[in-house]
Amino acid sequence: MTASQPRKTWAIHGGIHPPENKQQSLQQAISPAPMPEQLVLPLSQHIGAPAEAIVAVGDTVLKGQMIAKAAGFVSVPVHAPTSGTIVAIEDRPIPHPSGMTGCCIVLQPDNEDRWIEHQGVADYRQLDKAALVDIIRNAGIAGMGGAGFPAAVKLNTRPGQVIETLIINGTECEPYITADDILMRERATDIIEGVKILRHIIQPTRETLIGVEDNKPEAIAALRKVAEGSGIEVVVFPTKYPSGGEKQLIQILTGKQVPSGGLPADIGIVCQNIGSTAAIYRAVVHGEPLISRITTVTGDAIATPRNYEVLLGTPIRHLLAAAGYQSALNRRLIMGGPMMGFTLLDDAIPVVKTTNCVLAPSADELPAPPPAQACIRCGMCAEACPVSLLPQQMYWFARSKNHEALENHNLFDCIECGACSYVCPSNIPLVQYYRASKADIRRAQAEQKKADYSRQRFEARQARLEKIEAEKEARRLERQQKAAEAAAAASAANPAPATPAVASPAAAAPASDDPVQAAIERAKAKRDGGTSNEDPRSKLENDIASLQKRVKSSEEKLQLAESSGADTVDALRAGLDKMRDKLAKAEAELAALGPATVATAAAPVTDDPVQAAIERAKAKRAGNDAGEDPRARLDKDIGSLEKRIASAEQKLQLADGDTAAILQDSLDKLQHKLQQARQQREQLG
Repeated sequence: MTASQPRKTWAIHGGIHPPENKQQSLQQAISPAPMPEQLVLPLSQHIGAPAEAIVAVGDTVLKGQMIAKAAGFVSVPVHAPTSGTIVAIEDRPIPHPSGMTGCCIVLQPDNEDRWIEHQGVADYRQLDKAALVDIIRNAGIAGMGGAGFPAAVKLNTRPGQVIETLIINGTECEPYITADDILMRERATDIIEGVKILRHIIQPTRETLIGVEDNKPEAIAALRKVAEGSGIEVVVFPTKYPSGGEKQLIQILTGKQVPSGGLPADIGIVCQNIGSTAAIYRAVVHGEPLISRITTVTGDAIATPRNYEVLLGTPIRHLLAAAGYQSALNRRLIMGGPMMGFTLLDDAIPVVKTTNCVLAPSADELPAPPPAQACIRCGMCAEACPVSLLPQQMYWFARSKNHEALENHNLFDCIECGACSYVCPSNIPLVQYYRASKADIRRAQAEQKKADYSRQRFEARQARLEKIEAEKEARRLERQQKAAEAAAAASAANPAPATPAVASPAAAAPASDDPVQAAIERAKAKRDGGTSNEDPRSKLENDIASLQKRVKSSEEKLQLAESSGADTVDALRAGLDKMRDKLAKAEAELAALGPATVATAAAPVTDDPVQAAIERAKAKRAGNDAGEDPRARLDKDIGSLEKRIASAEQKLQLADGDTAAILQDSLDKLQHKLQQARQQREQLG
């Protein structure tokens, strides 16, 4: 396009024209900020996973040395801005709207500024896309004009994905900020060479564009001069806030709209910031990682507003002191611009990769907003919204915490530009409501994700236990089937005698077509025949006593398994239920026999069949011991109890938790019995 044939641009919906206040910081050239006493380097300076420290306190590092590695795909490393010693790795205040703290590496400069050995690529055209993207990732380059999205992630497009247009964002539309403007004026060559590297990586099939607002004539002229004949087009369009938003700039330059929830690559476009482009040039051609950036320091409370090249990690207070900060004039410090920036709660917060401006306005320059009033439903917020959202409805949904309705109204398409709040006649801080709602939704999604994961683990465990039980049941049935087949084979080989009078117990078993059931019936018949001489009441009472002991033992084992979280809990519980069923059945059979006969009349009468069995056992023992000297019997009991108590005490010393409690209860009972036995022995003399 020639000057007489300007390129067509498209208008965006909404937008505003706040006072620019950019000339104050453009009166002087870029100046290097002085070295601070300490550099505080947060591990999280970008969107995505924080980096992981790879140094320890006391380590000596060189300028450009990696001190924290990327912790994921959407993550970038951190490098030492100068040489020195690591003096701390701890939580410190970091740049965040909530004033939160984060893990930081604290570097004490040695004032020698010694570089690591480094070199750039002699000819980047000889490298493929993967190699260049890897260099950019390892250089720690993140977006330097917005939220800090890792540059390598944007450039790592899918194989086979066609990119038609490469866009370099030089808009810098927010008031006061001039970091990109002065970078384009003074370092246009670095920028254009960086664009060429990006063009080699992306291979756009149609065009490469640099978008700049028309309020930057010096920057436009510098870029066009260097870009002449390169095929890189500098496109100028009318100034309007927030034209610098990625999706807004794409619409202005191409007329295309990025779909809700989509990415520019989905419509064949890749967009990078001017500052990131210059950093990519330094990384590829000179082998220098991202360790500094251009930052605007401005506002009426600053004696000499200007742009500094600042080492990352420099405390804000150190930068303000270099610029002639007058604290008496300042009400609040802002990181960023007046529209999208946030108030700093501490001037010890460091400069990071996304710090494009530090604003120190006076009370008259940027007065505190008046109290919010009721919404009058004027609709001015909807007219100003550059994303064509419905801010008024979103405000009501945010207040009522109706997250579902907010998502249906595309809350996450909001770029938090502040245009709606700027035009609101009721002074409602709309963006704050949207920002808080986004945080609530993300938190709820994270909790739901955890709950889903827990449910999946529980269901997997239940399925595993059911599978184990099914396998056990299958093996049991297999054994039962084999036993039945063996019994049937034995029965066929050795038929029972035909004389009914001498028939075996198995012959009395009822006939059955099922060999398994037939074997079970024969086993029952054999057992009944073998115990025909035993009194049914005595047998049931013995069975009840045995089952009672087994139930008690199973209960203790179940308690131990539950307290330790063992996988056998379900199996133990199932076994205990079966034993309880058998016990209840035996008690019912005993009750059905009616009152005791004369043979058992000597046993103490009790309604509890288990207790009755115990009393009969005691009576039997008393009868057996009738011929024994009572003193000798008591001495024997005392000796036995003392041995059992000593053994229980040894086990108690090794036990803990529920096991210890059970053993202690048993020990108390044994000691009580020993005391009673000793008293009886003393009475006998």
